[in-house]
Amino acid sequence: METPYFLGQVYFGNTVRDYFIALAIFAGGLAALRLLKMIAFNRLEQWARMTVSGLDELLVTLLNKTIIPLLYLAAFYFAMTHLVMAPALAKAVKGFCVIILTFQIVRLITGSVFMVVKQKWLDSHSAGPNLIASKGLLLVLRIVVWSIGIVFVMDNLGFNISAVVAGLGIGGIAIAFAVQAILGDLFNYFVILFDEPFHEGDSIVLDNYSGEIENIGIKSTRIRSVDGEQIVISNTDLTSSRIRNFKRMDKRRILFRLGVVYQTPDAKMQRIPEMLRDIIRQTEKTVFDRAHFQGFGASSLDIEVVYYVLGRDYNEYMDIQQTINLKIMRVFEQEQIEFAFPTQTVIMQRSHEHSGKLGKSAATN
Repeated sequence: METPYFLGQVYFGNTVRDYFIALAIFAGGLAALRLLKMIAFNRLEQWARMTVSGLDELLVTLLNKTIIPLLYLAAFYFAMTHLVMAPALAKAVKGFCVIILTFQIVRLITGSVFMVVKQKWLDSHSAGPNLIASKGLLLVLRIVVWSIGIVFVMDNLGFNISAVVAGLGIGGIAIAFAVQAILGDLFNYFVILFDEPFHEGDSIVLDNYSGEIENIGIKSTRIRSVDGEQIVISNTDLTSSRIRNFKRMDKRRILFRLGVVYQTPDAKMQRIPEMLRDIIRQTEKTVFDRAHFQGFGASSLDIEVVYYVLGRDYNEYMDIQQTINLKIMRVFEQEQIEFAFPTQTVIMQRSHEHSGKLGKSAATN
């Protein structure tokens, strides 16, 4: 069978048949991708709808916006390679494919890292604050990956990358010295992000400051103090300090001493630790530890008591402590046990010998 005449016509270095073959390759690739999307991706979307993690939907979006365009680009490239193109056109097609390929790969890398970071934070107990804090990490990652992508594109387009990289290296060193403090805060931001010594909303004590973490930034952290003002501390100073995080307390230890007068009978002194134990154990959200007659004070018999309040809320802790103190006052009043207060007894004694000498001297005169 002879080939039709018009299929052998040559236009721009290719026959009409070559154009049809290239078009058939591209159309076949599109059809195959369409079929793949209908079968595989539709099942993946159905699976994502049945889960509640949220990552499956993100995965489907990543595949639709990154993987599928890359496969479309591959179909176009293989179709074009079947044709004989002028050097300028071939260079233009190559540059177009390199740009699209780099763009999609960068999106794939950043999207995959975002999924990993999001999965990590979703598994933690404070997903919301951690996701907000991870924006800084993703921003730095995007800058680095896009910089590498741009260098890759320039290299494939024929630019002299060695000179550009050398210039960037020298400039980078100069900039690093200039922004050394900022880079230190940025590094410590990542330390806070991954080590998680605290989260937004935690109540902390830092040196002479105490308050609630309001915002964790890339350079500094803002704390709302108990007095109401906002305290701004650099991340470097924050990570190099000793921090007490009260939000992570399971219980609060309370140690207090009370004194009773020395005139308290021995029988009541033996009962006082038992009274205190019963009072604490009858109060909710408390754990009794010990109560002992500790020693003899300057003006009192001292009893030391230790117990725990279960919970981290400070207002509740103070309410429980107040309740126990009031119960102790009522019980001591019923038992007629007197609290001691600082007292001092002065004993004045006149010497008989001294008085006799004074009497004789008066008689002589």
